[in-house]
Amino acid sequence: MRGRGRLLVWMSASITTQSAAPATSTDEALVSAYGRGEERAAAELVRRHVAALGQFLYSSGADRDEVEDLVQETLFRAFRRLDSWHGHGSFRSWILTIGSNLLRDQFRRRKGRQIVSIDQREIPDRADPQADLAARDTEERLRQGIAALPRLQREVFLLRAQQGTEYDEIAVTLGTTPGAARVHYHHAVKRLKELVR
Repeated sequence: MRGRGRLLVWMSASITTQSAAPATSTDEALVSAYGRGEERAAAELVRRHVAALGQFLYSSGADRDEVEDLVQETLFRAFRRLDSWHGHGSFRSWILTIGSNLLRDQFRRRKGRQIVSIDQREIPDRADPQADLAARDTEERLRQGIAALPRLQREVFLLRAQQGTEYDEIAVTLGTTPGAARVHYHHAVKRLKELVR
């Protein structure tokens, strides 16, 4: 029985303990091992990719409060459909694509609805509140700018700048060419530079 309960166990085990699966195993070998019933292989895959997935989703526009749920749902869907990953792109790119699709679906469902937070947040005591405010302002403008980029520009930018993915792999993941991925990245960087000025 492989379900959400197991996923929660793998996620917590991957965060709190060292994995018993060899860290040198490739993702492809771990996927095969999981297919043979080795639960530790799944925990190692989660350990390797959970932080990058969360960072990618947050940078793509997910609310901070929703990132954990989106990561969990992404991994649940990925492990449920593990046989559909054929190793053509990296495992990380594959789960980032699943996460991106989930986030896009969430944005569509919410379109037109405004969510207002009612909880109060304390302002932390900082040595230089002006610098902190400026940094938070710049971070928020960048985050909004990234979220406002056209889908391909946003995904190429995040895969390249945040994950360090090569253009050839980006092209395979997004169904485009390496040249087009470079162009999308260039345009995204240009737009974001204008936004931060």
